[in-house]
Amino acid sequence: MSDAASDSLAHHLARRILLDGPLSVAAFMAEALGHPRFGYYMRQDPFGVSGDFTTAPEISQMFGELAGLWCVDTWARLGGPAPVHLVELGPGRGTLMQDALRAAALVPAFREAARVHLVETSPTLRARQKDTLAGVAVTWHDRLEDVPEGPTLILANEFFDALPIRQVQKTSHGWFERLIDIDSTESTDTPRFRFVLEAFGSAGARLIPPALRDAPEGSVVEVSPASQAVARLIGERLAIHPGAALVIDYGYRGGPAVGDTLQALRRHAYAPVLDAPGEADLTAHVDFAAIAAAAREGGAESFGPVDQGDWLARLGIQPRAAALKRSATAKQAADIDSALARLIAPDQMGTLFKVLALASPGLGPPAGFEGPDLAS
Repeated sequence: MSDAASDSLAHHLARRILLDGPLSVAAFMAEALGHPRFGYYMRQDPFGVSGDFTTAPEISQMFGELAGLWCVDTWARLGGPAPVHLVELGPGRGTLMQDALRAAALVPAFREAARVHLVETSPTLRARQKDTLAGVAVTWHDRLEDVPEGPTLILANEFFDALPIRQVQKTSHGWFERLIDIDSTESTDTPRFRFVLEAFGSAGARLIPPALRDAPEGSVVEVSPASQAVARLIGERLAIHPGAALVIDYGYRGGPAVGDTLQALRRHAYAPVLDAPGEADLTAHVDFAAIAAAAREGGAESFGPVDQGDWLARLGIQPRAAALKRSATAKQAADIDSALARLIAPDQMGTLFKVLALASPGLGPPAGFEGPDLAS
């Protein structure tokens, strides 16, 4: 095998498997997305029409504007602390923060108090964020732990879905972990990967949620220790420092579920999960109940999740759309209507995406979470 032929993430992973054995799904995801040289997010800007997927902030400025006004309202409920750390986890191109800050500028005291922090590991995306937020004083961090102590507001839009998951599968012999191995029938010049099952001991068995341990044969269950660790960290921070966090993502609200939700996206289309690692986005549905529970263990309170469409409606997205249309051309007005539908319609992002709030004890439900469906 030539050096040039082996200079890829697939060959790096193949060598790792040959040395250490099959990889967990979590390890495969971590490498595919975050390898310093070959990782998907390290090499490219994957967002927008020219990328592999489009997030809500790229669909319409209204999304980021309402997130910004939510931050202003929450800050006021906290008593208007100054300074306040305004943090975004996984900020993409910086579009959400740009729109949030523009809306927040309507309250000069908040804008003056806000210290912007972006938690981003990708050099490529940091450069894009710097361009988007030109003129804004921004501090970048590799980890949330590095954000200074003090009152904090956190935005996490489509962040948790990209955190690594582990998968376990029920067989006739009990629960096994799904791992990723080399397909030994393929040439080593073009590594191919396949799923395998491996028994685990008592430590691994604890991955299986108690409510699902009697699931039928063939069931696949996903857990994300990485997501729970971040959520607990947020909870611990909010237990000490006044603040709140907003988690927006696609997933399920009613506790652990059975099903394989791991997926790869490339050029706005689904792709085989194990093909061409590092060249497609890998995500899985978010277990909002697990995130909320981990944050509560850290000391925060949780509210929701509520459907994204309901949350945006409560914050006034329809009046905002109407205001934008008043000064729009016919083509622009049609685009606003289309974007509005994508964000709130039940058959688009409106119900698939959920919104969860985490807050310091005693703050109460933030804006958008006062409705009757909070217990659902």
